[in-house]
Amino acid sequence: PAHYDDAALQGIRDFLGIAAGAPIPADRIATVKMGTTVATNALLERKGERVLLITSLGFRDCLRIGYQARPDIFAKNIIKPEMLYERVAEIPERVRCDGTIETPLDEDAAREALLAAFDAGIRALAILFMHSYRFPAHERRVAELAREIGFTQISPSHEASPLIKLIGRGDTAVADAYLSPILRRYIDRVAAELAPAGGSPASGSSGPAPRLMFMTSAGGLTAADLFQGRDAILSGPAGGVVGASITARIAGLERIIGFDMGGTSTDVSHFAGTYERSLEREVAGVRIRAPMMDIHTVAAGGGSILHFDGARFRVGPDSAGSDPGPLSYRQGGPLTVTDANVMTGKLNPDYFPAIFGPGRDERLDAAGVRKAFRKLAGDIGDGRSAEEVADGFLRIAVENMANAIKKISVQRGHDITAYALACFGGAGGQHACLIADTLGMETIHIHPLSGVLSAYGIGLADVHALRQKTVEKRFDSSTLK
Repeated sequence: PAHYDDAALQGIRDFLGIAAGAPIPADRIATVKMGTTVATNALLERKGERVLLITSLGFRDCLRIGYQARPDIFAKNIIKPEMLYERVAEIPERVRCDGTIETPLDEDAAREALLAAFDAGIRALAILFMHSYRFPAHERRVAELAREIGFTQISPSHEASPLIKLIGRGDTAVADAYLSPILRRYIDRVAAELAPAGGSPASGSSGPAPRLMFMTSAGGLTAADLFQGRDAILSGPAGGVVGASITARIAGLERIIGFDMGGTSTDVSHFAGTYERSLEREVAGVRIRAPMMDIHTVAAGGGSILHFDGARFRVGPDSAGSDPGPLSYRQGGPLTVTDANVMTGKLNPDYFPAIFGPGRDERLDAAGVRKAFRKLAGDIGDGRSAEEVADGFLRIAVENMANAIKKISVQRGHDITAYALACFGGAGGQHACLIADTLGMETIHIHPLSGVLSAYGIGLADVHALRQKTVEKRFDSSTLK
């Protein structure tokens, strides 16, 4: 990462044989399909846009109260969820559930609140009014006022999530306003790198510029100019599910457990002929109501750091990331799962190119890994060899990942002994057999492109759009016609 600004753009340059930083020849590219973790990282790190929430009078704290869920019912120290919006303004207005206007929209109050936030440097707005999923006139008017003032990101709840229930609609609107500007800046940067003079790949037009498309969390491709923050949370992992299911079907496998192990985390999924999607889920402590692939994530990856606290082994959840990366990368990183695989002989440094170290010209540091594990074995002091210590850490990581698979399969009533374990991701194949043995699975599927299967899946994915709408009608024969 220290040698280039963006991995995707550098990959395009490397594939075309172009020097780093050189202009990309747009005439050699027809379409670029990609996924991104920009929105996910912004959510995890809380580095999104500053957001103003405008809501109905009396509902200032509705999202903070939420559903009054208490994950730990016996906890004495209640830690309330962190809100993504920076400030909230209540506007006198009320539309009843039948469309009757009880209180007209106070446009002067709305304009005053918008101007105050704009003067404070806020440019992203989320709008949440009661019953606006059916009667959005007030939200639309406030959005018009915001555009006149100069807000660059406006997320009315009836557009972000046009469904009944105030909390889910509001959470999604705020998340969209928080993430979309970050995502838009990234898209614009990629588009600028790809576009020739006068072209714009974000438009999806058939002009001289390549067509730029992004993978959504629901498992389909969309044009760059339609890609929003709420749709980008599982952009990368969704491509893996698509890739694993299509390649498994080609191999004659109809039921698979997707096992995508990367550097920081492992994503697992269940596929038995159809894609499983959830319409509402919590990501990084934030509730989002948007169609997403049903993917379960556990903090165990190749970069998960190995810990010994004097009594027990622990793997993760913290990760060395790609910089500095594992100790074997020669960047001063800590011992990780990848290093444990080097120590036990599952990763042979002779099979890796000399791209490690500060100069990107060295091989994996097997000698340094052995030295570090021997020191750790000495600190543990129970007579185990360095190889046995490394194997112990691997078994803990395998159990963590196997438990994640059980949550999306065994705990839902699926007999996974009849399934194939579809392994992909940079570290999936290293643990395939141990995972299968732990779960009693007899078939493992590893595609030749398993290391880049998420990208391959994005290339295979269809262009599609999912639409949501609340229908409130009497359930009778006339409605069903």
